Amino acid sequence: MSEEQGRLNRRTFVRGALATAVFLPLAGTLASCAAPSGGGDTAKSGSKSAKNPFGLADTASIEAVIFNGGYGYDYVQFAADQVKKKFSKTTIKVSPSTQIAQQLQPRFVGGNPPDLIDNSGANNIGFNTIADQLSTLDDVFEAENYEGTKIADTLYPAVKAPGTFSGKFVALNYVMTVYGMWYSASLYEENGWEPPKTWDDALDLGAKAKAAGKYLFVWGKEAATYYLTMALDSAIKEGGDQVRLDLENLKPKAWSAPEIQSVFKALETAVKSGYFVPGGAGTQFTAAQAKWSNDQQAILYPSGGWIENEMKKATKDGFKMTGAPTPTVSSSPKLPYEALRSAAGEPFIVPKQGKSPAGGKEILRAMLSKEAATNFSKTRLAPTIVKGLVPDDGFGSTALVSQTKMLDAAGDNVFNYQFLDYYGMNQDQLVVWNSFLSGQTDTAGLTKGMQDISDKVAADSSVPKLKVTN
Repeated sequence: MSEEQGRLNRRTFVRGALATAVFLPLAGTLASCAAPSGGGDTAKSGSKSAKNPFGLADTASIEAVIFNGGYGYDYVQFAADQVKKKFSKTTIKVSPSTQIAQQLQPRFVGGNPPDLIDNSGANNIGFNTIADQLSTLDDVFEAENYEGTKIADTLYPAVKAPGTFSGKFVALNYVMTVYGMWYSASLYEENGWEPPKTWDDALDLGAKAKAAGKYLFVWGKEAATYYLTMALDSAIKEGGDQVRLDLENLKPKAWSAPEIQSVFKALETAVKSGYFVPGGAGTQFTAAQAKWSNDQQAILYPSGGWIENEMKKATKDGFKMTGAPTPTVSSSPKLPYEALRSAAGEPFIVPKQGKSPAGGKEILRAMLSKEAATNFSKTRLAPTIVKGLVPDDGFGSTALVSQTKMLDAAGDNVFNYQFLDYYGMNQDQLVVWNSFLSGQTDTAGLTKGMQDISDKVAADSSVPKLKVTN
């Protein structure tokens, strides 16, 4: 475990962090509609102390709404139960949701949001619309965990960066997420296949899969943009930081960059060659993923490290789920093949206007305890931002072991980007990508669709803009 901790401590995760995020007035956003601030435990707060760092009231009523995706939501209930042991008179309700924006945006407008939200999933709330309504979370990192150690001293480096906007740390990203290509090591061993390192390799592998009666890829309608993430990761590795910076800063014609076009064209070739399982635009995403993990109709799937837990009930025995970096365009990219996108993910937020912001923070404090974080990694097969808790055998998970190996091989060649989640682009992009993967749109149409979405945001003066400089 100490060796594991040492390897991961060398990673800075600074590539893609915000140097500066400048907010413009939020005219026309949720902020202009919300009730005045002043919620919380102010009327019946407890005394602050090392054991009660946020002044949680003895009889507080706490509500948490958690995205019920690949990681489920009961890991937050596990932490809430820990809170109950320390604050026995509190009432805590933890609820799942797959429609965060639809269910909770009206509550932000009404001034009565929950105390803790996992703002994740395809239907998350764009941070540009709510950032000024969120509590800062620096005090969570400064507090002691349930074992009596300062929380900041127990975490991986730079985990504040993905949740820091305009210099304010307002989203605590809980899971160390590794993005890559996932496959069955046992199936590959059986067929003598290797994970592709370039897009030429990927297309060659697609031909081999087709000859074996299988497909290279599969997709589901809600997860079509997984292929967008894969394409961006590949293009950024090929062209370096400038590709990422132009996209994050909504530059005109950013989607026409040669590196992006090369990946789009490779994917178009895969579509036209019949390397995708047909009908994805009409298939629920977990059903589509089961065609990879259980039926093995497809032999590669792009995703984050949540995929193993999400599909553990629909994965073939002996599958040996394993991750590999995304392919590059050429054999001499600006970032090496081993480079990957990785950052803290699953952003938890504490609205200022909740009935008990202190309660939301206390649940986060519990989640960052050794017991709760270990429970998450063991049951969800993914690392949290709490370092040094995953054993070398990955709790028996080949996917978790491969994530560690991928991070180790990447070294400092780790990057991230925030513009997709920050601007809430996913719903519009899903339409474009489902059309493309279905063969209804070519590379030119995909490029125009993606650029139009970016240009619309760039032209909207009511939308606060990120300014990313490194």
